[in-house]
Amino acid sequence: MRLIFIVTLSLVLSGCASFGKGIAEAVLDSQEEEDTKICDIVGKSFGGIEPSFAKTEGKTKLLHIHGVGNHVPGYSTEFLDKLAGELDMPVRNSQYKEIQLTNRRFPDKKLGVLRVKRLLNEEETQELLFYELTWSEITAKKKAELNYDTSGEYSYRRAEINDMLKKFSNDTSPDPMIYLGHRHDEILASFTTAFCWMISADWDQLPEKSNQNCNPLTEEALTNLSVDDYSFVSHSLGSRIMIDGMQDIAKRFADANGLDNLRPEVSTLINQFRNKKITIYMLSNQLPLLQMGRKPPEVVGESKEYCSVNGTHYNDRIVDKTNIIAFSDPNDLLSYAIPEGFVEKNLDSRLCIDITNITINVTDTFDLFGFGELANPMGAHTAYDSDDRVVAIIAKGVGNPNTAPLIKEKCKWTRLID
Repeated sequence: MRLIFIVTLSLVLSGCASFGKGIAEAVLDSQEEEDTKICDIVGKSFGGIEPSFAKTEGKTKLLHIHGVGNHVPGYSTEFLDKLAGELDMPVRNSQYKEIQLTNRRFPDKKLGVLRVKRLLNEEETQELLFYELTWSEITAKKKAELNYDTSGEYSYRRAEINDMLKKFSNDTSPDPMIYLGHRHDEILASFTTAFCWMISADWDQLPEKSNQNCNPLTEEALTNLSVDDYSFVSHSLGSRIMIDGMQDIAKRFADANGLDNLRPEVSTLINQFRNKKITIYMLSNQLPLLQMGRKPPEVVGESKEYCSVNGTHYNDRIVDKTNIIAFSDPNDLLSYAIPEGFVEKNLDSRLCIDITNITINVTDTFDLFGFGELANPMGAHTAYDSDDRVVAIIAKGVGNPNTAPLIKEKCKWTRLID
């Protein structure tokens, strides 16, 4: 029994499908076919991406940010295909557009790749611009210093499964340390530059391929900012990057407001932001973990002052509302719900944040020959993008007339009120 347990666990962790109907699949086949994966939603109602298509002005834009580990452009294809299906958008441009990100603050640095795709409904009356940010080339060179550890010189001494897990660890665990270290500002610049391109141009104005700098202060960019809808999908460390990027924008805007000779276009940019509502869908949310050991931002604990219409600092807010939809699988060892009080203590009050926690199993749990229940922890960390319920929530939200039937059937919603 001990041998069976070890072999089965190894197969589950490796996720290897080439064993066919091996021991791991036999275990799965022996379980009840009933879907018992949990999906508990706690928060206010929200509409997802779909309501944006009803606007008479502006575009619907979504930016995807990956988390730890090496990624190459195109990594979000499965998610995009599922999202297109859920939104009934079967038409897309035959070519994508790709921008090699650069920033004046780091003129000699490569800051990653922004790939843009355009999706349309059958009648071509609804449009979604999908931006995929790949920033991992910023950390790749530093992580390559660990390649010796998985070379034959060292790896042959390890057990096969342990060597596989060591390679996974060497690819993923350095990223948070590098981000919190000397590459922090470069990775933030990757996000803010991607956001700049998201604002600055619509599909026809985007270059086919480019490595030019982005300018968010053009007349076109300021017009777009006033009418476009922006949403974000982030995974694990990508969520921390996203929040830090928004907090960096908040600090820069606050510093700019203190200038006596503020340029008119900068003032317009700041004022346009103040009226925006943005939604961030955080997959495998890690904000509580990645807040450890960090100082809070300059402005915390003052949400009412900045976000209430009658608040004393209402005109100093950065955006009108930031909705964070935090997904976490209890079997994901690196995922956390956002607890009560976390936002007030740790996130910038000027972002006017509302939280919805979604506890969801994105992998199956099964009984392991009576030893106890088991879920693949690696799958529980990476399978959010491919989960139909996750995609349906992002597409059509919860607690509204257009909520997907799958969510009504498979998820439980606890509605929060002020």
